[in-house]
Formats: sequence, structure tokens, C-alpha cells
Amino acid sequence: MKKLSLLWTFLTIISSTLKALAIVRLPPIMSSNMVLQQNSQATLWGWSDPSERFTIACSWKTTVDSVTAFNTGKWKAKISTPSAGGPYTITIKGRSNTIVLENILIGEVWICSGQSNMEMSNTQQIKDELPNSKNDNIRFFTVAKVTSDYPQDFADGKWVSCNEETLRRFSAAGYFFGKKLHQELNVPIGLIQSAWSGTPVELWEPNDVIESDPVMKEAATKIRDVTYRPNKPGLIYNAMIFPISNYTIAGTIWYQGEGNTARAHAYQKMFTGMIEAWRKQFEQDFPFYYVQIAPYTYETPFDAALLMEQQTRSLSYPKTGMVVITDLVDNVKNQHPVNKLDVGLRLANIALAETYKKNIPAPAYKNPLYKKMEVSKGKINLYFDNAPNGFMIKGPEKQATEFLIAGNDQNFLPAEVEIKKDRIIVSNKQINYPVAVRFSFSNTGMSNVFNKEGLPITPFRTDNWEIIAVKQY
Repeated sequence: MKKLSLLWTFLTIISSTLKALAIVRLPPIMSSNMVLQQNSQATLWGWSDPSERFTIACSWKTTVDSVTAFNTGKWKAKISTPSAGGPYTITIKGRSNTIVLENILIGEVWICSGQSNMEMSNTQQIKDELPNSKNDNIRFFTVAKVTSDYPQDFADGKWVSCNEETLRRFSAAGYFFGKKLHQELNVPIGLIQSAWSGTPVELWEPNDVIESDPVMKEAATKIRDVTYRPNKPGLIYNAMIFPISNYTIAGTIWYQGEGNTARAHAYQKMFTGMIEAWRKQFEQDFPFYYVQIAPYTYETPFDAALLMEQQTRSLSYPKTGMVVITDLVDNVKNQHPVNKLDVGLRLANIALAETYKKNIPAPAYKNPLYKKMEVSKGKINLYFDNAPNGFMIKGPEKQATEFLIAGNDQNFLPAEVEIKKDRIIVSNKQINYPVAVRFSFSNTGMSNVFNKEGLPITPFRTDNWEIIAVKQY
């Protein structure tokens, strides 16, 4: 009798365990209070018993979706979403359990990623914002900081509404970006923060991308080993990007690069390789808008300039846009400019113009970009895109700054600058036969020349001469 009792207890435990395994489960990002991408085939996903059949009922439509789990125990479903609105519910009814997701909004969803300047929160601008920050139509999800050697299915976090408490801990640049989109589009905004201070780009992409190219592979071997972050390619991607890659989004904003200045020569390959890998994994050709790093007193001359150059070159990659912030720096000894309001607004203007097709003239959201040069009578004429109405000088200086000019001897001297509506003319009386110009091409260059719409000229150089930099101690 005792043996039968023990057997019955054992079978009861096994049965309870099997029932527990059979329940339908969801990742944290797929939860109540989330924002789903409007007018899309939004992906829902999770785990259940292998081959289990269950239903998904969305309150915004009359039909019910039927789902069958894969034999691996994972499941995925595409759900048609309407135009922006809510709140809605989603009811997932399985054999052993029912999940009801409540207070769901439909709107625009963006990922906010990068290193410390994206992660930076609770700035003075945010503190000024706090008293009037409560807005249930702006919601945040912050991906917990973890690493993994292999791609993971689970990323921890929680969807929350914007208010004084939650805003203190969320990306300042991301918030101001999202607030501007909400104001202009009048739809709910979901912001997913996945950022980690001090991280180089290699950590944010699959290791096989880095391994596929000798230049990237060699550069990655020189990642500094520090205590405040991981140091191997793919570790953050596996745990903080891959697990959310089923989530349907409108696009990504990115603020990173400081962690790669010592290996700038490989940045364009690594950065565009990362964008390609993300788009492939998300199965979405989403826009990717990023911030060029700010002027800062790096140890090695030209570290920042060379990284900025790589970021500018990355604009040739499809569906990208870049914000230049040389005018937003308050102190070149601070790697974290405090003005995140204008960073967010400039990112939002790119998205409003390029993604949402708002009627914003290109010079109002695209920085002047060097196009070509012509040498004439000992002077160099410089021509630019995104400055059809000409240029202006801001600040107390009456003369344009940060222009250098050189002859074949590669000795750069300060240039005399003449601003015309369609071009900028530079010269130096000591150089009879000029061949090259550099503009703000240094670690701390902050020029006072803008297009008439108020955006600073993108730093550039017309030469491709080798730069051998030595650390300053």
C-alpha cells in the first residue's frame, strides 16, 4: 500500500510538472502596457508544449488567430495591427492556461541603443521636464544589462508609462526623440532602450560578422579589457539585441563611437556590418539614424576626427541618417555633452522627414556635407550639399573658424575664409598652390559656420594622406 502511495505521489508530481511545462509563456517584452507597431504584421512569440495549439484574440479585430507551436516548444505568430490607437487587450488561450495582456497601445516603436551618451539619463534638461512628464502615450522598455556567449531568447525588462519616476532612469536623448515624434505624429510612442556605457561597436553585433573580415577581426583583438563592461564581440548582441529581434519596430536611433576611437580605421565596416546584421535578424529593413560623436580631448590626436570621418562615410549605407553635434558641446573635457534635448530633436527631425515623410526641407534636418572642391588662382572653392541658401557664422567671432589649407608639402595652415552663397572660398598667402583643405578635422574642432537653417557643417577633409597619431601624455 505504501509503495502504491509513493507511486501515486510520484505520478502526480510528474503530471503537474508536465502541465507546468505545457503552459503558454511569453518573453517580458511581450506583456501588458506594451506598444505595438501600427499598420504592421506585428510578431508575437514565446514558448509552449511542442506542437500545442492555442488561439490569440486581439480586441481590435473580430477574427481569432490560431497558432501551433513548433516541435521545439517555441511559437511565433504574425498579428495584423490597425492604425494608432488603444488601449487594447490580447487574450492568448492555451490548453492549460490563458494569458490576458492589457492596456496595449498601437503606435510607433523605436529602439534606442549605443553607449553612455544614449544611456545618459536624469540630466538637467530631464529634471526640468519631470514636473510635466506624465504621459501614458509614451512608454519605455529598458533591456536589462546582461551578456552571453550564445544568442538568447530571453531579455528581462518591463513596459512602463512615462512619468517622473520612470523618466529619471530612461535615455534622455531617446525621450526627447520620442516626445517630438509624439507631438508631431499624435500617436503612441514605444521606446526600447538597449544601451551600455563604454561599449565598443563590436560587442553589439554577431561575432561571425567580425570574424568574416581580417580588418575587423584584427581591430577587435585590441579592445581594452576593463571592469565596467564585457570585452568580446557579440556578448551584448547575444543577450540584449537578439532576444528582442522578433519585436516589430519602426526604426533604430544610435549614439555610440567613443569606444572605438582607438580603432577608427575599422569602424565603417563594423558599424555598417552591425546594421546589416540587425536588419537581417529582425527581418526588417528599418531606418537607422545615428549621432556623430562629439568633440573631446582624446589622448591621441585625430582619434575623434578619424572616427567622425568613418561615421560620415557610413551615410552611404542605405536608409541611414546622421546628426552632427559639434555645436552642442559645452566642454571638450567632458565626453558626455549635457545637451541631449537638441540631440533628440535632431534625430526626430530626420525620422519625421525620412521615415514619416513630413514636409521638412532637407537643409533643416541634414547637415551641410562637403561635395567637391575646385582650385582657382591660388584659392580653393568648396561646394556643399544641404546648403542651398548659403551659410552663416554664429557667435562673437566674425571670421569662420576651423578651416585649414595645405600645399603638396602637407603642412596645414589656418585659412582665410570667404563665404559666398553657393560656396566657401579658402586660401593662405603663404600657399601659392593649395591642394587640400581640412575643416574641424581634429579631436576638439567646434566651428562657427552653419547653413542658413542653423545646422553646423559636417567635419571633413579633402585629402587622404596618412595620419600617424601618437598619444599625448
